[in-house]
Amino acid sequence: MPNTAASIAVEHSREVGASIERAPGEHRMLTGDRPTGDLHIGHYLSSLRTRVAMQERGVDPFVLIADYQVIMDRDSVGRIKENVLSLLADYLAAGLDPNRATIFAHSSVPQLNQLMLPFLSLVTHAELQRNPTVKDELGASGRPLSGLLFTYPVHQAADILFCKADVVPVGGDQLPHIEQTRLIARRFNARYAAGSEVFPEPAPLLNDGQRILGVDGQKMSKSRGNTIRLAATADETAKAIRKARTDSEPTITYEPERRPEVANLLTIASGFTGRSPELLAAEVGDGGGSALKALVIESVNEGLRTHRTRRQSIAADREYLLQILRTGNAKAEAVAGATLAEVREVMSMDY
Repeated sequence: MPNTAASIAVEHSREVGASIERAPGEHRMLTGDRPTGDLHIGHYLSSLRTRVAMQERGVDPFVLIADYQVIMDRDSVGRIKENVLSLLADYLAAGLDPNRATIFAHSSVPQLNQLMLPFLSLVTHAELQRNPTVKDELGASGRPLSGLLFTYPVHQAADILFCKADVVPVGGDQLPHIEQTRLIARRFNARYAAGSEVFPEPAPLLNDGQRILGVDGQKMSKSRGNTIRLAATADETAKAIRKARTDSEPTITYEPERRPEVANLLTIASGFTGRSPELLAAEVGDGGGSALKALVIESVNEGLRTHRTRRQSIAADREYLLQILRTGNAKAEAVAGATLAEVREVMSMDY
């Protein structure tokens, strides 16, 4: 993304952050995850806690379980129902309140997905090809791109705009998707609504924390198998962290550029303890990698103790989870139905 566009996005993030501080109840947030496996500590530190904090401030949270997006780059959905319920259990354990947050599954809101049709009329083939997600897949995939993956940016725009969300928490790599959504909203208002605002242009709420790496030193990802799952036991967590990459230097220092693996472990411990990475590095000092890993194990297990107790209880009640999801689906469907009716009216298709 060009520096100018990135600077504009940062300014939008600052503005919406300041507006949330002043009047949180005037904002609606859209966020979510693909149900491709259990959530991990990267999700917890970078997104789950942000969602709960926004909810507690009074922002209206819409939380999407993007089940249709599971099939955009794979041949089958796998254990999708179990993965959906696993995500939901972590959402609730983290503190999302189904009485305040609308938690719903993509495939259960047909009116949302119907918005794809008019939105597709507002983007060009070339624009879709330039989207980083699509571009990366075009370069890396050994097989033809599915139509669903190619139109993923438009699908994501529908996810955000169906509920007229104006706040979307994202990392820097997601900024092009937010800009595409803003463009679609702007073009719809101009082309079909005679310039009136049917859809607001959503603002990114940037996560300024450091990205959490996996135990292999690469990006933490469910597909890489390098995660520390929220659903893991304390012993499983300890085993995973002991395998984490560090380096051969005996003294622990916080130097993200020079010692990324060591810095990553310090960042994880900092995220769960609230103490700075620099302070933690000084405390470990000459203890080396083994002492650092012991610190991280204790920090993660203690930091997730309450979450895991809640999660175990919630996950055991499958019918409760399904009922929460059905209620959220119904709430999202009502919102999407109203939006679709408005779209049909301004497009003179309300017959």
